[in-house]
Amino acid sequence: MNFEQNVCKQIPHLRRYAQSLTNDSVAAEDLVQDCLERALRKRLLWRRSGNVRAWLFRMLYRIFLNHRSSAATRREVSSTNPGEDLHVTADHDAQLLCRDAASAIERLPVEQRAALMLIVLENPSYEEAADILGIKVGTLRSRLSRAREFVREYCQPADRAPRTASAVSGSEGAMLRRVK
Repeated sequence: MNFEQNVCKQIPHLRRYAQSLTNDSVAAEDLVQDCLERALRKRLLWRRSGNVRAWLFRMLYRIFLNHRSSAATRREVSSTNPGEDLHVTADHDAQLLCRDAASAIERLPVEQRAALMLIVLENPSYEEAADILGIKVGTLRSRLSRAREFVREYCQPADRAPRTASAVSGSEGAMLRRVK
């Protein structure tokens, strides 16, 4: 399989990760487009023995960070609650829990959200994820731990005592396990 075919196989994964980073489908498409354009332009820098997927994800994440820092200097403002107009009836507990989890993930610091979504969506090894994000494995584990704890706390109803992951059962427990 040639380089272009390997890159094309990764596009759906790149889109999904970009969407989780930006929370905006237009910005996610732009991010993936920038990544693909850069990958094709710098194809000679890819080591043939290396993993093209990790190389692309690392590139996508770096472009995201660059866009984020340049947007901050331009003082661009992004939509804070893109799903705010969604209406969900109260009898849909699972939907409410998912909405709360998505809201919690949006509120995470970018570094924690990037680590969490990479692990949850693409399921690389911790070593590969740390390499993609350009951090040490211990730092990755720390970011994941803080992100998971924040999501748990955020999704916990105010009228209940704090729950631990082991005390959660049923569909809520399955959801927390999926977040790793």
